[in-house]
Amino acid sequence: MLKTKTFVKKTRSGGVMKIVREHYLRDDIWCGSEFCVECKQDSPVLQKEACIESNLCPFTHYLIPDTNVVLHQIDILEDPLIKNVIILQTVLQEVRHRSGPIYKRIKDIIHDAEKHFYTFTNEHHSETFIERLQAESANDRNDRAIRVAAKWYGEHLKNAPAAEELKIVLLTNDRGNKEKAEETGLIAHKCDEYVKSLIANPELVDRLALTSDDSNEITSSKLLFPEHLPLSKIQTGIKNNTFLQGTFRASRDNYLEATVFVHGEGEDSKEVLIQGLQNLNRAVHQDVVAVELLPRDQWVAPSSVVLQDEGPKDEDEADETETMLKSEASEAMLKPTGKVVGIIKRNWRPFCGMLSKSQIKEATRHLFTPADRRIPRIRVETRQAIALEGQRIMVAIDGWPKHSRYPNGHFVRNLGSAGDKETETEVLLLEHDVPHQAFSQAVLSFLPKMPWGITEEDMKKRLDLRQLCVCSVDPPGCTDIDDALHCRDLENGNLEVGVHIADVSHFIRPGNALDQEAASRGTTVYLCDKRIDMVPELLSSNLCSLRSNVDRFAFSCIWEVNHEAEILSTRFTKSVINSKASLTYAEAQMRIDDAHMNDDITRSLRGLNKLAKILKRKRIEKGALTLSSPEVRFHIDSETHDPIDLQTKELKETNSMVEEFMLLANISVAQKIYDEFSECALLRKHPAPPPSNYDILIKAAKSKNLEIHTDSAKALADSLDEAKLDGFSYLNTLLRILATRCMMQAVYFCSGMDSDFHHYGLASAIYTHFTSPIRRYADIIVHRLLAVAIGADCTYPDLMDKHKQSALCNNLNYRHKMSQYAQRASVAFHTQLFFKSRGNLNEDGFILFVRKNAIIILIPKFGLEGTVFFEHKDQKHSPSLTFNEEGPTLTVEKHTFSMFDKVKVTISLDASNIQHQKIRMALIEPVIPGVSVAAPVDGPVVKRPKLDR
Repeated sequence: MLKTKTFVKKTRSGGVMKIVREHYLRDDIWCGSEFCVECKQDSPVLQKEACIESNLCPFTHYLIPDTNVVLHQIDILEDPLIKNVIILQTVLQEVRHRSGPIYKRIKDIIHDAEKHFYTFTNEHHSETFIERLQAESANDRNDRAIRVAAKWYGEHLKNAPAAEELKIVLLTNDRGNKEKAEETGLIAHKCDEYVKSLIANPELVDRLALTSDDSNEITSSKLLFPEHLPLSKIQTGIKNNTFLQGTFRASRDNYLEATVFVHGEGEDSKEVLIQGLQNLNRAVHQDVVAVELLPRDQWVAPSSVVLQDEGPKDEDEADETETMLKSEASEAMLKPTGKVVGIIKRNWRPFCGMLSKSQIKEATRHLFTPADRRIPRIRVETRQAIALEGQRIMVAIDGWPKHSRYPNGHFVRNLGSAGDKETETEVLLLEHDVPHQAFSQAVLSFLPKMPWGITEEDMKKRLDLRQLCVCSVDPPGCTDIDDALHCRDLENGNLEVGVHIADVSHFIRPGNALDQEAASRGTTVYLCDKRIDMVPELLSSNLCSLRSNVDRFAFSCIWEVNHEAEILSTRFTKSVINSKASLTYAEAQMRIDDAHMNDDITRSLRGLNKLAKILKRKRIEKGALTLSSPEVRFHIDSETHDPIDLQTKELKETNSMVEEFMLLANISVAQKIYDEFSECALLRKHPAPPPSNYDILIKAAKSKNLEIHTDSAKALADSLDEAKLDGFSYLNTLLRILATRCMMQAVYFCSGMDSDFHHYGLASAIYTHFTSPIRRYADIIVHRLLAVAIGADCTYPDLMDKHKQSALCNNLNYRHKMSQYAQRASVAFHTQLFFKSRGNLNEDGFILFVRKNAIIILIPKFGLEGTVFFEHKDQKHSPSLTFNEEGPTLTVEKHTFSMFDKVKVTISLDASNIQHQKIRMALIEPVIPGVSVAAPVDGPVVKRPKLDR
């Protein structure tokens, strides 16, 4: 049956266009129930044994939630207890338009076979489709469509064999919808009524999101915050420049301060400072907000006070706290200051943290303290507070009424005991938004069927390079081997060098579930004790990995070079290789250094190493930077998996050898794909830092009577090479560490959306990532572009769409950034575990930064940074401190500290705050009476943990 809908639409040019939409109705859309014999369905989803124990519905029943229940109670629907649910097409479409993340979650539930969620296409069924009535709102029409579909299900299954007991239950929180449903004879309940009626499931009640009706009970009658403006007023204000739109960024150190980053073109971006609870006006970190600038005479300077939210205060105390923010500031230090007038988009997610149990006996309302200090405390209602004490839990925010000091939320799930290694790893993955769930069946279904092998058909399309002496060089324990190399003499006296990269794009085809999952993950994340793969292990550690003595598909970049490492020709080809050895950096170095070894692999390595040194010299001459960051390596106990030793990574010549050829391959491929696809090449750039970024580096060098030039990358590289002091060999490393901190983040971009391609750190005019497709999705896209460029594969629309490429780059940049943060958090956690077992350690260090009341110290032995504070809340007599911003120097009593001064400290773990454990450092040398401490004897320090902000 065909229905048509005709309407007219005004075009941009002012004309009128007639639109005719066709809507097909069918009567062969099945109901999905095992009871039904009428529908000709092969594999019904809804079970016969569909009985959840409930006081309200003690009979066999299927649930039909309306749109708002799906949007607001998705945590309930995800619970394993809730099964046999009918998701109507009407509901699914509305959810899709209103919330992308919830839509993805409900789709994941539908795809989970154990949940028995069935999608019924009611909008195309001849008996359940309804037309919108005159003067009926779209919302009312959809509510009616849901009631009609629920009624149809009841009628349809009424006569099915053994289905006499079966009932359809409509879940809705809309009072009007519920009344109309009951008038037509439907069973309808509010979601919270139904959940509270479930027998022996108190945890599920805690997961109920607070509706607007419930939230009023938890708030006071006093108005604490100004009303948020409606969206229409905000849009008008932004249009006429009364308001500014930007991203709200809360401060980690001061809960009464935030900045709003207002996006603009190039130099037009600016930051607005927000201070005080009223002006922050219920905005949460990462929300998109509308701000109104305050008059210039009300502008303030950023506060240097560290303020953690210690919980509810009375009015006088709150005023006193806010007064602490205000300090005398020069005109130059004042920043544009504003207040939040409305929320444009909430960016709430479930937050990890711990419950601060109420002191009131048998209370059900408690405060939740998030792990992320930028998130406010959240008020939750739970009946299992005793069981949740000392546990890491997840909580979602439901709303923040204007009468409430804190937002209201609900318990989502228990992650495990605080301090437990598995729990803390889960927390850091969740907090950094690292996708780490097991790969779904839909994703795994696109993997090659085992046993897998290379066929004759495959060989026809590839260059056979199995006879070449190819080998890989990687860190110890590496199983996801992306790259392999070869070098051999040619008859004409030149050399042939090959970089062979795993051909992941052969196995991951565009647009399928495996490809979408890899694109979403963006990168493999390497934690200290585990790896979160971007692609399933069958590919990452087996079929794609270029392991030794097995045939593998590769994408090869082969150059002919002379003995001065000048490239004479370049070719790219899909190939088959057979690696002759999988070596570690140390093993490869030993082969190169051992004069007695002269086999093919060793000769190949020596040739590569010799060329790599020339390539590196040429790069540095062009202005490439050699920077430094203290990377650490943990030695993990094989049984307990705890760190037993911690040391900085030692880099060998072979590390540099591999790096040089990877850089050469990346640059060669970048030029090739840009030449072929100037509008849609996926490239990587590293912007030059603004001159002000270098201030601290220049000051630090000046304090040691050295000069650093920052006019160009070459000037910086040359002056870093010359910055040396007799008797202080580590100074140059310190300067390079500091220079690294001055740099901007390198980012992926689409060539058609940008004009500045330059990579500052590598001093290269163009660059991309090609050499690690097992662990980076950007490289897979680059492989696809290169394959199309050489005619080895066909293109597809998204590959040539610069807007889609640009959106993909944004996700990849986000995933890479979060992956780096997660890796740092993992190092920090394992460092804490190491010091927990070691107690106090006394070590030499260097001052990296000087602050107003503290010095930040680097311990070279461990690559560890820590802070020595000279002011403590519990100190009766604080030492006299004089801070000189020009130096910068800090004089404590009569001793002056400058950057890069050598000190001796004692290092221990402060576990007094169970949620925010940290490494504590105390000064041993220089000896300052009343400030420094005597060198303690090594041994564990035990403090009673508490939960605190």
